[in-house]
Amino acid sequence: MSSTMLIAFLSGYDIAALAGYFVLITFLGVWMARGVKQMSDFVMPRKFGKTMMVLFGFGAGTHSDQAVSVAQKSYTDGVSGIWYQWLWLFCTPFYWLIAPVMRRFRAITTADVFEARYSRSVSVLFAIVGTIQYVVIIGGMLIGSSAIIDAATEGAIPREWAIPIITVLFVVYGVAGGLSAAIVTDFIQGMLTIVFSFLLLPYILNAVGGMSGLHAFAAESGKDSLLQLVAPQDITTFYIAMISINALIGIVAQPHVLACCGAGRTELDGQVGFTGGNFLKRICTIAWCLIGVAAVAYVARFGSPENFHPKDTFGYVAKEILPGVMPGLLGLFLAGLIASVMSSCDAFMVTTAGLFTENIYKPIFKNRSKRHYLWAARIASIVVVGFGVAFAYAIDDPVKALKIFWKIAPMMGIAFWLGLFWRRMNVFGAWAATCAGFVAWWLSTYSTFIVWIQKFSIIQTLNIVRIPEAKAGEVASPEIWMPWQMMFYLSAGFSAGIIASLLTRSMSRERLDRFYELVRTPVGDDEQEPETPCSLPDGVEPRESRKLIPIPWLEIYVPAPRQWIGFVLCWGLVALLIGVFVWIITP
Repeated sequence: MSSTMLIAFLSGYDIAALAGYFVLITFLGVWMARGVKQMSDFVMPRKFGKTMMVLFGFGAGTHSDQAVSVAQKSYTDGVSGIWYQWLWLFCTPFYWLIAPVMRRFRAITTADVFEARYSRSVSVLFAIVGTIQYVVIIGGMLIGSSAIIDAATEGAIPREWAIPIITVLFVVYGVAGGLSAAIVTDFIQGMLTIVFSFLLLPYILNAVGGMSGLHAFAAESGKDSLLQLVAPQDITTFYIAMISINALIGIVAQPHVLACCGAGRTELDGQVGFTGGNFLKRICTIAWCLIGVAAVAYVARFGSPENFHPKDTFGYVAKEILPGVMPGLLGLFLAGLIASVMSSCDAFMVTTAGLFTENIYKPIFKNRSKRHYLWAARIASIVVVGFGVAFAYAIDDPVKALKIFWKIAPMMGIAFWLGLFWRRMNVFGAWAATCAGFVAWWLSTYSTFIVWIQKFSIIQTLNIVRIPEAKAGEVASPEIWMPWQMMFYLSAGFSAGIIASLLTRSMSRERLDRFYELVRTPVGDDEQEPETPCSLPDGVEPRESRKLIPIPWLEIYVPAPRQWIGFVLCWGLVALLIGVFVWIITP
């Protein structure tokens, strides 16, 4: 990176905005380190209210690679590209039900939950799979954010330099202050992300003549699918349904979700934070999608479509629009997009470090000091991020990284859901479900297997195997369409888990009773933390079992009024968002 080139491209206001933001965030993160004395302070500080938790839920789950992927797919596929993030839309109401359960586990890490329900071996398995998840997603986020910076600065800050710059920033304050630093800085970073998600939209829409101009452009250019919410060739109803199911199964096995639900002072704090933060993200996705669609008309009229790469869409629009709006705004935009990736990477880094230290390192190296384990977690944070950076350099496509992440999370999610509702599920079932899911995923990408199944007429009738669009100079190979691939590995995982559990000895009733007592016993507003994870504190009596379905081997409880009323209202918000978006894109 040439400093002369950077100074020539960015104004003094831009550089001042960037520098001021970095100094502020680093100071806040390091300042929060004063209260970090032990692992629970570093990984799971339960002290934040609803506002902070909403912005944490938003910030931890929202990052610039998502804006990049939605804008990219909307540029290539029209408004149907919104489903690259709205696939989680139909999962969001379930977050209202998931959040209190995650808080009631009284765990430090999600691996603690798997140990309480199953065994130490399953918790280690989760720690390994969870670490792989976050290596992939941290790498994907770094790819996406560096692509925006490269495009927005016209190469003044190339991708190769943007990745280490962003990494150093969030590692410094995240390693020092842990999850407290992540939550406090996410408050500011979340606000910036929201502002810049919508700041670009009115200007680019104005440049192309508004929504009526987009409709006219679609008609003139023959791109009728540009404003179709469901595209027959790719984003079909079946596609949306399968990916939503896959997302719901996998969300509970994303290690940071426990923190999003459990770092609040009360159950309601986590519930409002996790659900509200993610609804904010669904709203921002509308802006990302419309920016990508408007960019199609903008590039066609004012740019060079033949030299334009879709993954540069978001950064290109910022570079074209912001300098003419106000001095320093491009610098703030760069700070905002860096904020979005930092606000997620810090949470992922801390959570993964907690998994390693609490569930792998501590059982091996016992009876060490609190300070020793705290530094082990900090070192683990740096190592995990290092692997994420390596992944970012190895794979240069944020959409591809996102799809890999989608497929890793559900592998342990199968064992979570079966263990939550079915008493007969055991350790053998958890291992079988996870291993079968990974094997089925691998098999669905194996060329010999794909060629073999193409011989069956039903495979052709259901259009299970497709030939993707080839890159220039390459020959595309047939592949199993992603929704069918997901159905394949999910079916394999659930079937293997159930069969293995039925063929082996059930788990002890004592262990199961302790686990389900946690699930049905609410956390009191003034409840003290238990001495050991996944246990009821002294003085807290387990709540009696009120089953919705009176079958001995099922554990599905009658929801409290706050749960089902909130659940219904969340579905109302889902309908409202879809209705508003359809109204926006309808001529």
